[in-house]
Amino acid sequence: MKVKTRFAPSPTGFLHVGGARTALYSWLYARHAKGTFVLRIEDTDLERSTPEAIEAIMDGMNWLDLSWDEGPFFQTKRFDRYNQVIDTMLEKGTAYRCYCSKERLDEMREAQMARGEKARYDGHCRCDSVQKQHSHTEPHVVRFANPIDGAVIFNDLIRGPIEIGNKELDDLIIRRTDGSPTYNFCVVVDDWDMEITHVIRGEDHINNTPRQINILKALGAPVPAYAHVSMILGDDGQKLSKRHGAVGVMQYRDDGYLPEALLNYLVRLGWSHGDQEIFSIEEMENLFTLEAVSRSASAFNTDKLLWLNHHYINHLDADYVAQHLMWHMNQHGYNLDNGPDLITIVKLFAERCKTLKEMAESARYCYEDFAEFDEDAAKKHLRPVASQPLEAVKAKIAAISDVSWDVETIHHAIQSTADELEIGMGKIGMPLRVAVTGIGQSPSVDATVHAIGQKRTLARIDKALAYIKAREQAVG
Repeated sequence: MKVKTRFAPSPTGFLHVGGARTALYSWLYARHAKGTFVLRIEDTDLERSTPEAIEAIMDGMNWLDLSWDEGPFFQTKRFDRYNQVIDTMLEKGTAYRCYCSKERLDEMREAQMARGEKARYDGHCRCDSVQKQHSHTEPHVVRFANPIDGAVIFNDLIRGPIEIGNKELDDLIIRRTDGSPTYNFCVVVDDWDMEITHVIRGEDHINNTPRQINILKALGAPVPAYAHVSMILGDDGQKLSKRHGAVGVMQYRDDGYLPEALLNYLVRLGWSHGDQEIFSIEEMENLFTLEAVSRSASAFNTDKLLWLNHHYINHLDADYVAQHLMWHMNQHGYNLDNGPDLITIVKLFAERCKTLKEMAESARYCYEDFAEFDEDAAKKHLRPVASQPLEAVKAKIAAISDVSWDVETIHHAIQSTADELEIGMGKIGMPLRVAVTGIGQSPSVDATVHAIGQKRTLARIDKALAYIKAREQAVG
C-alpha cells in the first residue's frame, strides 16, 4: 500500500502553528514512507471562507516549503460529486430526507435535556410512514442513517484503541436545506476519492472520526488509518490562541524567524528522537514516526524557539540567511546599494541577533546616517579626552587605500593608534564605535567600520569631533 496523507485546512483565517504542525507531521509521514502528500482546502463554510484566508494558508505552506504532490483541491468545486453520492445513498437507504421543523427539533432537544439525556436527533423521519407523508419538493435536509446498534472501534496510531457506541452518534445532516453538502460528509467523499490512507489531524476531530468511519463503511469505501495529534498549549497552560502572541505562521516570518527554526521547533512539539534537539529537514524525513508522537499536550515556549532561530542564523549558509533577511531590509526601506552586501551583514550580526528582524534593525547605521548620538553612549564616550584618539585614528583610516580597505588593515590602524598614544584599546575603540554607529554596542569595531565604509566613517568621526567640541564649549 502506498501511503497518501493530506492536509485539509478550512480557509477561515491564517495558517496557525497548530495547523502548521499538523501539516508538517502529515508531510513528514508521507515523505518518510516515500508516499504522496495532498493539499485540500475545505471551504464548505461559505460565509466564513475567504480568498484572503486561502492566500494566507498557501503563503504559510510555501514559506515553510511544505510542498504538496497533489492539489490544492477545493471542496466548493466538488459539490456535484458530493450530491451524486448523496443521491445514491438515498436510493440505497443509507440516507434519508428529514422534514422536521426547527420548532420540533427545539422541543425534542429541550425534552431530552430535561430528562438528563444527550441532545441528539431521534430518528423521527427515518421510518417509511413519515417519508410517505411528504413530497421530495418540500423543504428538507438529508441525514445519514447511522447504525443504531454496535460501536465504532478504531486504532488511533497515536492514542491506541478508541471505541464509541453508535447510540452516542445521531443521524447527522449530510445535505442542508439549501442543497449544500456538510463538512463531515465532504471530508469522507474526499478521502475516498483521493485514496487517502492516513489521516493525521488535531485531537479536536476525534468526535468526527466515528461518524466519518460509519459513512465510509456505508459507501463501501476503505477506511483510512487515523492519528489524532494533541493540542498545543500556551506557556500559561491554556489552549494556544491570539492572546499568546504570534500564532499565525506568517507572523513568525514577519518577526524574523527562519522557516527551518519554526519547523524544527514544531516537530519537537510532541515528537522526539532521543535527546536530540536540532533536526535538519532530511533528518526529520528519515526519523519521523507516528509511534514517537506523544499523546500529551505540548506547551509552546518562545524562548526555545528563539534559541533555535539563533542557532539556524549562525549555522545555515550565510547566503541563504541573507535571502530571508532581504525581506526585512526591504520592510525598513533601506537602500541596499548604500551599504555592504547582505551576506556581510549576516556574518557581522549573526552572533548578536536572535531574529532577522533584530538584525535588520541593528544594521540600520550601515545604510543610513543617524541624526543624533545615543545620549547615554555619547555622554560616556564622546568626551574631550576622546578628541585626540579620534583625530589620530581618523588620519590613519583616511590613509588606507581602496585596495587595502579590509578588516585587518582597519584593525591595525586602530591598534597602532592605541600603541602610539599609549592608551588601552577601549580608550579608542569605544569612542570610535559611538562615533560611527551612534550607539554604544556593535559587532567588533574594525568589522563595523569596514561595513560602514571609509567615506562615511570619516564623516561620522568629524561629526563626533564636532559634538565633543560643542559639548566642551557648553561646559566651558
